[in-house]
Amino acid sequence: MTTHPPHPVDHELIEAAAHIARTRCRGDNHTMAAAARARDGRIITAVNAYHFTGGPCAELVVIGTAAAQGAYDLDTIVAVGDRERGVVPPCGRCRQVLLDYFPTLKVIVGKTDDLRAVPITELLPETYVWADHQLDQLDAEQQAQ
Repeated sequence: MTTHPPHPVDHELIEAAAHIARTRCRGDNHTMAAAARARDGRIITAVNAYHFTGGPCAELVVIGTAAAQGAYDLDTIVAVGDRERGVVPPCGRCRQVLLDYFPTLKVIVGKTDDLRAVPITELLPETYVWADHQLDQLDAEQQAQ
């Protein structure tokens, strides 16, 4: 596994997510908040939609919210739990989706005294890249050989 030098931690982004977690997460339906910084500097926030069928995590909701606001290129993302749980790392499904949408994304992880921003690729080593396994992509590669 390749490790990269640490990226600066975006504390403004963490506070944005923490603020949403404190003020908008109420009850069992919304227990996590996420904030993402778009390449143009905007901060987009969202909350999860918990449901027993596997409702979307806050990180996935922030992707749709960002797109609805015209932000299609995200630089950094963080999730924060309600009830002052702090930064929470993305689940496996979110890691895969984040990698597929934003392969250069940085994700803030760690405990309060050890926060760090790491490339999504470091959170999902030996990853499956969806685009690399599509038949049209494989056909194009075979024709090029």
